[in-house]
Amino acid sequence: MKRTVILSAVAATAMALAVTPQAFAEGKPYKIYLSNNFVGNDWRQQMERVAEVSVKKGPLAGRVDLKIENAEGTVQAQINSLNNIIRSKPDAILIDAASAEALNPTIKKACDAGIVVISFDQVVSEKCAYALESDWTRIPAVMAEWMAKQLNGKGKVFVDRGLAGAPISAQLENGYLEVLKKYPGIEVIGTYNGEYALGPEQAGVASLLAAHPEVDGILTQGYGSGAIKALQDAGRKVVPVTAFSYNVAATTCAQTEGAACILGSNPAYLSSEAIKLAVDILDGKPKPADRHILVNGDFLATNGGAWTSELYPKAVIQKIEIGKNAFPDRPPGLTLPITPDWVEITAEEAAG
Repeated sequence: MKRTVILSAVAATAMALAVTPQAFAEGKPYKIYLSNNFVGNDWRQQMERVAEVSVKKGPLAGRVDLKIENAEGTVQAQINSLNNIIRSKPDAILIDAASAEALNPTIKKACDAGIVVISFDQVVSEKCAYALESDWTRIPAVMAEWMAKQLNGKGKVFVDRGLAGAPISAQLENGYLEVLKKYPGIEVIGTYNGEYALGPEQAGVASLLAAHPEVDGILTQGYGSGAIKALQDAGRKVVPVTAFSYNVAATTCAQTEGAACILGSNPAYLSSEAIKLAVDILDGKPKPADRHILVNGDFLATNGGAWTSELYPKAVIQKIEIGKNAFPDRPPGLTLPITPDWVEITAEEAAG
């Protein structure tokens, strides 16, 4: 027998207050801090700008009182900053962390005080905090698969090893190699350290070109445009390139005759996603089943829409198009794509 239960307005309100934070119940915006351990590159600056835009428009407009605290680039400075933030009793703290482990006792203190804590980008291991980041297994796998398909399973390639000693560099390199091993006709004939900078990328590729009369593809961990410039300077044909979705990479790939590129994305709007997650949790919506949350940013490719990954069939691969997702009049270090799908952040707003 099915029963229908009707709550009075008073009872319904009382129940809502029992599960809803006081700030929301009183119509006040949530006080949310973003703790950033350093602001010394284009990605971090864009990350902060899109966070500020996200709370002024769309579903978060008027819902968040956002405060950004930049530490001085050391673990201890961020710990000191976090302790001050905790004393101000915010509703939530978002953290781009200086260390995966060292911040844990301070973060536990915040959790114990009833503060929602979300680490993002550079995440922490403390289990009371959510960890929101890009899927670093998926990104190199899709790009290496794209390269293998571009080469029809045969050819000689260079592989960027990133920054010596950086865990993410090793993860990306190993991700490339793991997929390429499935294609015995593809041979890695040279590696270099691109260091996530245009100069070292171009110099590393140029050095390998001098030693190898043939190369059929280049898998970078950085801009890709440095690799293309090295090919051009050496009088070589432009070969397929994997890179990351900086604006200079997208515009170079779109504007270079014969270029074939795929760009992986670690979107700067991870900060926006962290804010939205915090608001959803504070609003009493169902919490994520797992504390570790992977954000799947879109890929950009010169043949986007015409190629689908077999390894990750749900991966969205946008076609690189000037004015849509590549902007010659915007800074080269702008990270693409610019906006999540629940708010409209423009290239102008992201670039500041």
